[in-house]
Amino acid sequence: MISNDIIGLILVYGYIAILLIISERFLKKYPTFSRKFLHIMVGNVIFILPLFTSQFIITFLAAAPFIFLTFLMSPYSPIKLNDQISSSGHGLGLVYYSISWTILAFFFFNQPWIIAVGIVAMSYGEGMAALVGENFGKHKYKIFGDRKSFEGSIAMFLVLIAMLEIVLVYYNVSISTMAIIPVVALVATIFEGITPKGFDNITACFSAVGTYLLLTLIGF
Repeated sequence: MISNDIIGLILVYGYIAILLIISERFLKKYPTFSRKFLHIMVGNVIFILPLFTSQFIITFLAAAPFIFLTFLMSPYSPIKLNDQISSSGHGLGLVYYSISWTILAFFFFNQPWIIAVGIVAMSYGEGMAALVGENFGKHKYKIFGDRKSFEGSIAMFLVLIAMLEIVLVYYNVSISTMAIIPVVALVATIFEGITPKGFDNITACFSAVGTYLLLTLIGF
């Protein structure tokens, strides 16, 4: 029903507007934490996804516009905004986040739990890896450019297991699927750990979704 899609749009934009206000006004003294707060909390849009019934609306009105909006917030924008969020991290990290969400919405609009798997991998998963790593990471490693920490990777793995369980319960997915959660979380954590320059928002997302689809397909 179109009315559900309208409600979904209102909730998505309203919720993200509230997060931006909190990040820019109340957390602006802590730009790194503010960026990760936004990064992680945006992931809660997974609880709004079931409202959408139209592929066009969820893809091109709920997800795709944020590619443009986050680009305007980036250091590469032709419009220079006084924004602390993007400037405190990888310049295009939030843009990659939005691109991933848009692709998932287009291909899996009628399977929102799959969209949710990808979103929590790059929101709660990658977000917690960075937050814990930046504040408590003492054991560092570097594979392809970015310096990561084992503490951050462990945090991502554990948080992602918990969030994937919440996703599958929320979407009433078969309890037998729970067995694949640690594998999905581990693969996403590995890809996040080896991916540099903000691209982990893409690799963590699609490695989680790809692993989930593969394991469910073969009946793991």
